[in-house]
Amino acid sequence: MKFNKFLLFMIIAAFAVVLAACGSDGDEENSSGKNKASAQAGADLEGNVVIDGSGTVYPLMARLAEEYMVNEQENVSVEVSRAGTSAGFKKFLVDNGTDFNDASRQIKDEEASEADSLGIEVKELKVALDGLTFVVNKDNDWATEMTPEQLVSIFLADSTVEKWSDINPDWPDEKINAMGPNENHGTYEFFYESILDKQDMKSTINLQQEYSTLVNLVSEDKNGIAFFGFGYYVNNGDKLQAVAVDFGNGAVEPALDTIAEDGAYADFTRPVFTYLNVNHAKEKPQVKDFAIYVMNNINKFAGETGFAPIPENEAKENISFLEGLK
Repeated sequence: MKFNKFLLFMIIAAFAVVLAACGSDGDEENSSGKNKASAQAGADLEGNVVIDGSGTVYPLMARLAEEYMVNEQENVSVEVSRAGTSAGFKKFLVDNGTDFNDASRQIKDEEASEADSLGIEVKELKVALDGLTFVVNKDNDWATEMTPEQLVSIFLADSTVEKWSDINPDWPDEKINAMGPNENHGTYEFFYESILDKQDMKSTINLQQEYSTLVNLVSEDKNGIAFFGFGYYVNNGDKLQAVAVDFGNGAVEPALDTIAEDGAYADFTRPVFTYLNVNHAKEKPQVKDFAIYVMNNINKFAGETGFAPIPENEAKENISFLEGLK
């Protein structure tokens, strides 16, 4: 009887060992499957993403790059520079050029033709809305509101305006020191083409490569006035004041709730872009991944860098295109 009980115990013990082994194999298979699925869903990427172009768009793209490297792909290096829109396209439209070119204007016909001749497929990605902003010194207590025509007269070559009193006899009889970004920048081109209607600018306008230089110059000059993107004004509001513009229905200050293609500040509102080298996105997973990240998160960071958001449906259309790249 004792022998039978012992035999039964050994049989049960052996059966338990077999079950445990089978269960362990199953767990290992399940665990392995889950790990593989997880790796496929959120693969770790590596390599570089190289971006150049617009100084206006730079703060937004730099912010997105930082977030991406810290929270999404720590082994991917996203390098963001700001040569200016036009200078950036020269680095973008070459063999082995940059992956993205930020632009505060749309690509020109000759630039698109150059891309075609090089076999570069280019995708325009609208990333935000910007308001062209005119800024003056904090101590300027007269030119706080102006019409578009008055602003244009300061910069236009054919204009007789040289002093503030030429605009309004009640204003100081002092020379206006007008400034702006140079020809490397899409903001210059937008101003020249859309605001000046391709009329010549005065040769005395102080044109600068760096927006920070313009901020400093105007902040130190009571008679200074300059134009650039709204974001640079927002980030330097302690040094400068924005000119409210009267488009015909009362003065409107540039702000996130007035900057819109159909808003109160519409006449000085423009879309800004980044242009993607689609060939690179197909060849380099990190470039495609960053492009998708940008369009998924662009409106999240637009406001904090001085841009108005784009419609969500436009962002989704670009995401669908990017996800379909193979």
